[in-house]
Amino acid sequence: MDYKSSLIQDGNPMENLEKQLICPICLEMFTKPVVILPCQHNLCRKCANDIFQASNPYWTSRGSSVSMSGGRFRCPTCRHEVIMDRHGVYGLQRNLLVENIIDIYKQECSSRPLQKGSHPMCKEHEDEKINIYCLTCEMPTCSMCKVFGVHKACEVAPLQSVFQGQKTELNNCISMLVAGNDRVQTIITQLEESRRVTKENSHQVKEELSQKFDTLYVILDEKKSELLQRITQEQEEKLSFIEALIQQYQEQLDKSTKLVETAIQSLDEPGGATFLLTAKQLIKSIVEASKGCQLGKTEQGFENMDCFTLDLEYIADALRAIDFGTDEEEEEFIEEDQEEEESTEGKEEGRQ
Repeated sequence: MDYKSSLIQDGNPMENLEKQLICPICLEMFTKPVVILPCQHNLCRKCANDIFQASNPYWTSRGSSVSMSGGRFRCPTCRHEVIMDRHGVYGLQRNLLVENIIDIYKQECSSRPLQKGSHPMCKEHEDEKINIYCLTCEMPTCSMCKVFGVHKACEVAPLQSVFQGQKTELNNCISMLVAGNDRVQTIITQLEESRRVTKENSHQVKEELSQKFDTLYVILDEKKSELLQRITQEQEEKLSFIEALIQQYQEQLDKSTKLVETAIQSLDEPGGATFLLTAKQLIKSIVEASKGCQLGKTEQGFENMDCFTLDLEYIADALRAIDFGTDEEEEEFIEEDQEEEESTEGKEEGRQ
């Protein structure tokens, strides 16, 4: 607590000092002993104990023979969480500096003359101090108002007794509110933890789902490569066979073309003897060439590749039907598959 800087900023040092010595719980000047929290804020030990008891209702009071495990509460000024040991608020360090300042302040105030107007005065009777409380109208007033004024028929009580009662009630309300705030803070902490766990679980199931789909992608790619390889192999075998037939027919065509040219040249031979020397062998070669035209052929539908057609509609339907399910549904699905397999096996044995 920086008292020096606060006092310099205000033109009335004593008034500002009094503000610095106000407890945030009871809203009164600190009552000794004054304890200092780990966050460097100060409280009356009684006020600190009230907050501590409200936040830890099952904590055993000091002096009990039952073993205590400590507790926690939040600073009413900065909401810093203060963790206590088994001694409770009695384990907090006393702020002797603040207690000394309080003593000095009280001595200074007692030595100063009472200023006019320091005590509230009655508006109806300007020379009368407000010294009683009207219980009927629920407002402070003066004795003259009770004797001669508007509160003549009202029920009144001493100002100090009502002051102490309402002050105690306000303290209880503050303690209850602080305890309620601690409970709300506990709920917020639990919700934040729930949010963190939800994010972690979501990330985990996303990773698992991605891994499963990646596995499906790998299986599909491998099966695709395998089927394409089989088609390529069949294609190469058929093309090799066709290329061989083309080569054979081309050779036969070249041979026949040469025989035709030779035969035409023989027909142009004017001499009969010369023609007859080659004609018989040439005719024999042409006949043999004609017989050799019966080479291999491709069967009807040889070029057809319909045997490699796939019906993947049921697989596509199964992929579209992929969805999240419980373990019970998966077990029922497995049991149904097993029953179908057993039924199929029984029918096959019966047929055999």
